[in-house]
Amino acid sequence: MSNILSFTDEQAMILDSAREFCREKSPVSAVRELLSSETAFSRQTWDEMVALGWPSLAIPEAYGGAGLGFGSIVPIAESMGRALLSTPLFSTTLAAQAILRAGQNAHKEYWLPQLAAGTAATVALLDGGDWGATSTSCAAARDGDSITLSGEKWFVADAGVAAAFVVWCELDGGSALVLVESDMLAADAIQPHAMLDETKRAAKLNLEGVTVPAANLLDAANADGVLRDLQLLGALLVAAEATGSTGACLDTVVDYLKTRKQFGKLIGSYQALKHPTVDILCDLDAARSLIYHAATLLDAAEAGAELDQDTEIACRMAKAQAVEALTFAGDRAVQFHGGMGFTYECDAQLYIRRAQYSQQQFGDAWHHRKRLAGLLLDSAA
Repeated sequence: MSNILSFTDEQAMILDSAREFCREKSPVSAVRELLSSETAFSRQTWDEMVALGWPSLAIPEAYGGAGLGFGSIVPIAESMGRALLSTPLFSTTLAAQAILRAGQNAHKEYWLPQLAAGTAATVALLDGGDWGATSTSCAAARDGDSITLSGEKWFVADAGVAAAFVVWCELDGGSALVLVESDMLAADAIQPHAMLDETKRAAKLNLEGVTVPAANLLDAANADGVLRDLQLLGALLVAAEATGSTGACLDTVVDYLKTRKQFGKLIGSYQALKHPTVDILCDLDAARSLIYHAATLLDAAEAGAELDQDTEIACRMAKAQAVEALTFAGDRAVQFHGGMGFTYECDAQLYIRRAQYSQQQFGDAWHHRKRLAGLLLDSAA
């Protein structure tokens, strides 16, 4: 596996711009105001992100995008994680990647320009909670020029604002990806989940009896490979977001250690608090190295190409490291704040909630390390 990490000029510029934008648009006070809202994000902020061209970055120029590659989303994801800013950007980016990798020309020409222009979309992959599943209970049956779906999908991110869903189902004994437009669903098909991380929104999607044109079937020649790639790309986005959240959590910890006094001394002077704080910093640096290494490999590959083994290893390593770094940071933040840390009013709880949800998105650390073992051992053989 290549050990070269290249932080490109484009990534640096995007990171600087994204950090400033997210810091301005999403202070903690604004995050808290949106916790009880229907969408968990500001429509105005989303429109401004669209105006900046963020949804178009990973979409090729031929379809109205900027053509900068998937790696260009990583610094934005890190910046959004640092500001706890949630929008449909990740869901829309993954849906665009599904269409880019598996769609027919008609799908690409119709949908990708729309997604680049800010139309929200998402992927509906899980009908249970296991990212290691190799089959799905969501079924599709051909009926002349139509396809009828059955079953349901869980934890569909941003389902309430999506104009289209890329749905994993079983068709003719194998995996398939089907485009389902929101107006094809029943009025009560989207049932919101109660979220541990209140800055996020996800829902159960009822597909029972939904009928779509047969033309909405994406190219099924390599559906399993596309599914694997979507899971890896999703894992990398979550890893980048978690890395940003870890940085913000570290700032919260350090600010408290420098202001809170106990027994007449700043609590930051005690070694029992200094050492874990340094551990958070080391974990954060490791996570940042891994997410940008994965971004470098993705940028070197052709847009829409199947991810190679080095890239798979990089994405899995980034996800495992980043979510464990955030989990540790969130736990320490709560503990260091004492009794106040366990209250809803303390900002530390925002990070520990984000950590618990990030762990489960696109596979937790154990899930990825289990698969890394085989990949790394095979590479060494």
